[in-house]
Amino acid sequence: MNNSLPILLAGLLGLVLGGAGVWILSSLLGRRKMLRVAERQAQDTVADLLDVLATAGLLLDSSNQAIRTTTGADVLGLLNGRNLAHPELYDLVSLARETKKPAEAEIELSNSLQSGPSWVRARAALLSDGNVLLTVADETESQRLEETRRDFVANISHELKTPIGAISLLSEALIDGADDKELVKKFSADLFRESKRLASLVQDIIQLSRLQSADLVKTATPIDLAGVIAEAVERNQVLADRSGVKIAWENPASTVVLGDAEMLNMAVKNLIENAILYSDEGGQVGVGLREAEGTAQISVTDNGVGIEPEHVERIFERFYRADPSRSRATGGTGLGLAIVKHVANNHRGDIQVFSKPGFGSTFTLRLPIYDSESLMNEEVNK
Repeated sequence: MNNSLPILLAGLLGLVLGGAGVWILSSLLGRRKMLRVAERQAQDTVADLLDVLATAGLLLDSSNQAIRTTTGADVLGLLNGRNLAHPELYDLVSLARETKKPAEAEIELSNSLQSGPSWVRARAALLSDGNVLLTVADETESQRLEETRRDFVANISHELKTPIGAISLLSEALIDGADDKELVKKFSADLFRESKRLASLVQDIIQLSRLQSADLVKTATPIDLAGVIAEAVERNQVLADRSGVKIAWENPASTVVLGDAEMLNMAVKNLIENAILYSDEGGQVGVGLREAEGTAQISVTDNGVGIEPEHVERIFERFYRADPSRSRATGGTGLGLAIVKHVANNHRGDIQVFSKPGFGSTFTLRLPIYDSESLMNEEVNK
């Protein structure tokens, strides 16, 4: 009896310890399972968050490999397999891990699917589970616009300095030579030319600003291009006569587009003026209008100096001149073709150029032909 008691107690103790062990093991396994479930839920929550982000996003594990990504991450070329493709991103993630605070930086990426480098703003934040959420906002377009704005301001400053400086010097010369009638006559003519150039530049800047902010839909009306061409030719006739250039055109048949009459007249006027300025004395500028493939096509052709191939793609940029010396000598502002391009875009059209150095150029403004019946059906469907 006495011998059986210790055995019984030992058995009971074994059962208790075994049960406790099982309970502890079960609890540990249950806790691990709960942790895994919680971790998956957290990752799913982050994944849902990534799906609604407008920026590119990545969820990185403790070894900085991607667990979840958005489509934007592929477009920007953020990954090489599951690894980050840029050392700058690695540095940013490492900084967030070390400081346990969100880290942010502007980075230039070179191997994105976009043409040329991409500028991005990246932000890395360490999460409670040890993963890192990395968001990358593409700021390439805003950077480009900012560079364009800076270039535009710099160009305006430079372009305004030239006539303003000339006017200032001529004014001083007039004061000094007030008693010399010949000098007064000469300087007065120069002063008038520079002031006219300044006025043209300011007017073109105003027109370009208006075009960039114009809402064509609110102001569009049916416009007969035959009338637009006739007015543009008339407005350039004095310049043509003074330059010894003939404008050849025939009053075309009526072709109607939907648009802004003032804008269209300005665009055609600029094309004809540009052709005259780049033609030699005795040259000829031809203006034509035809319909093709549902578009009205206004062509302006000259037999002047032509444009070198490397300049063709850039001549529609603001203040870009294929031949700076000739443009300045003729009083061009450097904004005429940029205005033409904006007018074409605002009318859902385009501008094309064909040029052969030494033989001249042809600029073709293409605009959708106005179809009142189709437009009416479109409005009904809306």
